[in-house]
Amino acid sequence: QVQLVESGGGLVQAGGSLRLSCAASGGIFSWYNMGWFRRQAPGKEREFVAAITRSGGSTDYSPPVKGRFTISRDNAKNTVSLQMNSLKPEDTAVYYCAANSYTLPLRVRPSEYGSWGQGTQVTVSS
Repeated sequence: QVQLVESGGGLVQAGGSLRLSCAASGGIFSWYNMGWFRRQAPGKEREFVAAITRSGGSTDYSPPVKGRFTISRDNAKNTVSLQMNSLKPEDTAVYYCAANSYTLPLRVRPSEYGSWGQGTQVTVSS
């Protein structure tokens, strides 16, 4: 199983930008499709945000973030990133990166991801 560590969270004003990164180790990174999820409140389900294929050639986004967030990956550096622009207070959440080795289509359910990072807090103030 690949190990994942997120970074880049923080406090930002509405309309601002943040870039999250996730570093992978302990596996062959290019074997995995990668996803970003978020949990907006304790006890709530993790919500799909974005996903990217092994090669980086295809992506998928949830409707609330489409057009504002961009997922990308660098297989040479074993990293996946989430560029978040035009942030809104409702984007406040703990953000997690996750990995799965399923074939296409890209998966949007947390149960379909086998490896998770510890999460990084993003807080957007109004």
